[in-house]
Amino acid sequence: MTIKKTTLFFGFIFFIGLALTSFAADNEHKMNQMDHMNDGRISLGLPAKMKMHQLANMRSHVDAIRTIVGLMGDGDFDSASKIAHLKLGLTPEMKKMCSMFNNDDFKKLGFAFHNSGDALAKVLKTKDMTKSLHALHTTMNYCVQCHATFRQ
Repeated sequence: MTIKKTTLFFGFIFFIGLALTSFAADNEHKMNQMDHMNDGRISLGLPAKMKMHQLANMRSHVDAIRTIVGLMGDGDFDSASKIAHLKLGLTPEMKKMCSMFNNDDFKKLGFAFHNSGDALAKVLKTKDMTKSLHALHTTMNYCVQCHATFRQ
């Protein structure tokens, strides 16, 4: 991949991450205002404290992806791998957290997302940009699928 293409690609990824973060904040505000309306997604029916905790976790995931993309752009695949495992992987803490939800489909999707984070970490260790981008794509697909299916 040429430097120009790589720069354009990572610039594109950065703006996607920025848009997702902005969308999440704006969407949270709108959803709070229109909570009584059904937008077709499944509500998890979380208590306020758990809802805020879950939203913070999702923002942390977006930030981790942003960090991983930056590290990949810098060629620091080892650090990107560590972030992928620690922030996106199925750590004991994340396994416990995902297990707390009452919705089995949400749990399965959460476990699949976190397992893909570990798979991403493994692929990043190869330092293969193409394979790493495909693994990142898989992980981000779980984000999109979850946000399209569930709401807080």
